[in-house]
Amino acid sequence: MFNDKTPPKKILLIATQQIGDVLLATPLLKSMRMAWPDAVIDVLVYRNTSGILMGNSDCNNVIESDNHPTFSAYLKLLKRIFRKYDLAVTTQGNDRAHQYAFLAGKKRVGLIPNLKKKHWWKKLSCMRWSLLDENNTHTVAQNLLLADLMGIERQYALTPPKLGSTDSITRLNQLLNFNLTETTYTIIHPLPMWQYKRWTDSGWIALIQQLLNLGQRVIITGGPAIAEQNYAQQLTEHFVESATGFVTSLAGKTSFAEMSSLLNHAAAYVGPDTATTHLAAACGTPTLAIFGPTNPVKWAPWPLGYHENKSPWQRYFSEYQIVSNVMLLQGRGECVPCHKAGCNDHNNSHSQCLDTLDTKRVIQAFRRLIKIDIEVVSVE
Repeated sequence: MFNDKTPPKKILLIATQQIGDVLLATPLLKSMRMAWPDAVIDVLVYRNTSGILMGNSDCNNVIESDNHPTFSAYLKLLKRIFRKYDLAVTTQGNDRAHQYAFLAGKKRVGLIPNLKKKHWWKKLSCMRWSLLDENNTHTVAQNLLLADLMGIERQYALTPPKLGSTDSITRLNQLLNFNLTETTYTIIHPLPMWQYKRWTDSGWIALIQQLLNLGQRVIITGGPAIAEQNYAQQLTEHFVESATGFVTSLAGKTSFAEMSSLLNHAAAYVGPDTATTHLAAACGTPTLAIFGPTNPVKWAPWPLGYHENKSPWQRYFSEYQIVSNVMLLQGRGECVPCHKAGCNDHNNSHSQCLDTLDTKRVIQAFRRLIKIDIEVVSVE
């Protein structure tokens, strides 16, 4: 696509999707940086996701866009990107991402959602394109198909956000009232954005009690949403009388970069299908990922040190799967994974496979997790 004499000087990577999607695009970003070390590489993301790229040396500039920009904001963005790039790469198959790529780049590479006639213009716009596979290809591997199309070497590692380690640890110690580098703790991230990915309240309470019985402190994390902060606080208050100071909520109090520091020193992490679970895996933290209806082949966390083109995960396993630092535990059921948004197929639906996930299974899986080495282990 580009020969050695004329490498691209300016590149725009378009990753206008959710936080986890942006993190899962960092191996592609790393691939471009390694192939073209002297290029200016900018990344276009939604405003509420830009923090996941903090401290990422593979990009020169992070360009923020609103999810639904006003006309004036849209014009301002176009003025900034219009025909400014030798190459525009989109990890998204939607219309807007391809429009941005067309307007920004002299050459374009991207993913196409399917071969329906309405996407003809995307195929025509891209010099090279690949079909988006929602079922059998992990998102990291899907993005790296674009590296193949550009003729550059794949880099598989995710890049977590980071701050100066001293600054982040100092602030975290102040929030926690203990030294996180000298204390054993596990991170619990209980509340995903959507109900259909959620495990039970009683399950989280029982798991936290088990961690306390093991002599660990518990840090409950969550995003800035009021619902997440309130839920984390309710879990914390449940243990006020029995374990004062040993269960702490940091929900809504940390940036993604600070969360990386917290994860780097944690004994383990437990969470549902959410961006923070992807981040925990990327940081090398022993991670227990609790999945229900979501297809793990496509969306389960990418384990640290996994460098293969195929997905690390099988579609379903009744016990658990372990690869490197990640253990995947799925709710049981003949329909698992159904690939739907819960039993009623909407974001606020319940998922029976998670509602009936036995607390004993989660506790047993956790005890297994904290005893394994951070090595690639075959699926159990």
